[in-house]
Amino acid sequence: MREIVLGTAGHVDHGKTSFIRALTGIETDRLKEEKKRGITIELGFAYLDLPCGHRLGIVDVPGHEKFVKNMVAGVTGMDLVAFIIAADEGIMPQTEEHFEICRLLGVKQGIIIITKKDMVDEEWLEMVTEEVRDYCEGSFLEEAPLVHVSSISGEGIDEVRDLLDSFVSAQQFNEVHGPFRLPVDRIFAIKGFGSVITGTSMSGRVGIGDELCFYPKEMVARVRGIQVHSSDVETVEAGHRTAINLQGVDTAAISRGMVAGTPGTLQPGYMLDCDFLYLASNKKALKHRARVRVHLGTAEIMGRVSLLDRDLLQPGDTAGIQILLEEAVAVWPGDRYVVRSYSPVATIGGGEILGNMPPRKRKRANESDRQDNLNSFEILLGASVEDKILLFLRERGTLGLTLDELAVRLGTFGRQLKKIISAPLSSRKIVVVDSKTQRYLTKNVSDGVEQLLLADLEKYHSGNPLQIGLSKEELRSGLGRNIDQKVFHFCLSELMKKKLVVQEDSAVRLATHEVALQADEKKLQKDLESWYRDKGLRTPTIRESMERFADYPESLVKEVFALLLREEKLVKVSESLYYDVTAIADLQEKVTAFIVKEGEIDAPRFKNLTGLTRKFSIPLLEYFDRIKLTIRVGDIRLLRKQA
Repeated sequence: MREIVLGTAGHVDHGKTSFIRALTGIETDRLKEEKKRGITIELGFAYLDLPCGHRLGIVDVPGHEKFVKNMVAGVTGMDLVAFIIAADEGIMPQTEEHFEICRLLGVKQGIIIITKKDMVDEEWLEMVTEEVRDYCEGSFLEEAPLVHVSSISGEGIDEVRDLLDSFVSAQQFNEVHGPFRLPVDRIFAIKGFGSVITGTSMSGRVGIGDELCFYPKEMVARVRGIQVHSSDVETVEAGHRTAINLQGVDTAAISRGMVAGTPGTLQPGYMLDCDFLYLASNKKALKHRARVRVHLGTAEIMGRVSLLDRDLLQPGDTAGIQILLEEAVAVWPGDRYVVRSYSPVATIGGGEILGNMPPRKRKRANESDRQDNLNSFEILLGASVEDKILLFLRERGTLGLTLDELAVRLGTFGRQLKKIISAPLSSRKIVVVDSKTQRYLTKNVSDGVEQLLLADLEKYHSGNPLQIGLSKEELRSGLGRNIDQKVFHFCLSELMKKKLVVQEDSAVRLATHEVALQADEKKLQKDLESWYRDKGLRTPTIRESMERFADYPESLVKEVFALLLREEKLVKVSESLYYDVTAIADLQEKVTAFIVKEGEIDAPRFKNLTGLTRKFSIPLLEYFDRIKLTIRVGDIRLLRKQA
């Protein structure tokens, strides 16, 4: 069953860890340095068994400004925040930064905890309470319950526990199937067991024996064992603080920030389309291509912000941006992110990932491209899933996308995706160009390829009126390298179904194309036929024929030769010898009759029979072998049907 995760947020030394200890009895500071310095450095974990029967997972985050990147990692997967402010200090710098981080990462609900109640009088406590309420006005914490707590005396702890019990009891605990994802926040080895990772599972489920792929490296390991809050389990679902024992991978190969997921469900990339809020608290505008720290899940990656429609982004403004990363990352649309400045380090904004595998969008594009950029972000921000599918397919053009590739771009899988895609398929907005891989194109793109094919054939016929058409390979290569073979064959097949294109033998032509000779071409054809008919078996060579008809363009003579071969008025015996078809037919009858009578024929007897020299007789004998009239056995030839 899905688990609810509670996380802390607040300034350093405001009592987050003490509050968790008072609530659960668990000490979340486990490092020697944390105990020595009295501050949380790394993420700490605890749990609370509630009266309603559910177990609440708890993540304790560091509050010191030097460890904000660890805090951001802890907020990943958080359902509910315990927003903690010390009564003796009130709102402090990291209070504000943690608040903004929670807001940017999409935390929707929380409880406001004012700690150290025992250290102030009632009047001061009332003043701090009012300050906190004013600060949270208009935010996700505006209506949040507020509890005054003393972690030393335990005052307020029962009230917090009751509030948490009420919150969890009201949740709908639907089992979430589909791809598993877990951003890794810790990696260690246990002697005798091997590598172990921990994190908060974000989606899907995984079980012992299943494979996990570690993105962005895309290395695969097998699940050897699973623990949730130190208890062995067979499977784990979304929302659980999880430890997974791995088989087949070394701890050195895994690092914090990687995502352990179902193989084939994520795709590493260096570019993201994002909806970005530049916090109003920033003191100056954000420049185009500013270098920043991007926090995604448990990863911190350097990158640059590409402002596509302006040179400066003013504090408090939102914009559609591209983030260009220096390392690959694997995410889904809908994931949240935080951006911190490069130096000095501070949280400056964040938002939602809209596209995880986008094409590069150029800032200095022409007006048409700029409008396309704006339209793309409008679709990514608020359009239907069908419109997003059409956008992603348009961006890929003639390459198209397979069903699996679409799933990764949408973060939607299985039957749910097939149901969504059935609508644009039935309305012919998209087409399947390869049923085996389920590769899709938009209908507009396939129509465009069809028009290119028709235009290429029309151009070819115009320049080569005596040729039937082009071979498939010649036609495909004319479209360029970006046309996949499956796409080409699909579009050609569609044109044939529409009876716009015809295939004759190996040649493809327009259905309307007919070989029509002009007057001079007809004369050339007639003269060539007579020339070969008159020569009989003592046929001229191609070179002699070209010299004989040198008054005509060489290309035209060759085209008429090709036409006579297609129409079977000439027979090609060798590269240099063509024969009149009647002469060859008569010779074939003579040879057949001779072998029937004599039982065989050889080169000398063939020369006697025909009166031809070796120049003609050897090519003719080889031709009869080739058309399977005869078969050569040593120096003699037999009729193939007799042999």
